[in-house]
Amino acid sequence: MPKYYFEDFSVGQVAEYGPRRVSREEIIAFAAQFDPQPMHLDEEAARHSMLGGLAASGWHTCALMMRMITDGFLLEAASMGAPGIDEVKWLRPMRPGDVLTVRGTVQSVRASQTKLDRGFVGFLYEVFNERDERLMTLTCPQMLLRRNSGAAA
Repeated sequence: MPKYYFEDFSVGQVAEYGPRRVSREEIIAFAAQFDPQPMHLDEEAARHSMLGGLAASGWHTCALMMRMITDGFLLEAASMGAPGIDEVKWLRPMRPGDVLTVRGTVQSVRASQTKLDRGFVGFLYEVFNERDERLMTLTCPQMLLRRNSGAAA
């Protein structure tokens, strides 16, 4: 039985997830499999890139954020997935040794007008390192079942 439904979210609500430390080895392993660009694989090549040193793929940052929010609340929610992502911004590189936290802020809450069993919760997710530097932002709507399917909005 899910713990969180559409009705449990309100605009302005904030939650934090993590922490999660990132190692050099996992940055290189992720890049080798999914984003094999030199600045994600080779420290010397990375030093000569615009990143100025070894840095994780932005997609690695997205994947870790997804894991953190999944462990933080999605596995306990009546989640139906998301219809897409509105925006992703990589603001700073994620480095070996960074300790990540994710802040999720509810930006909007809207009951579906056509499917009365669900609603959409718009989230802003921000990924920070241990120095409180914002590394990434991601905005997306999350579909959640309503506690009382068919209830009026």
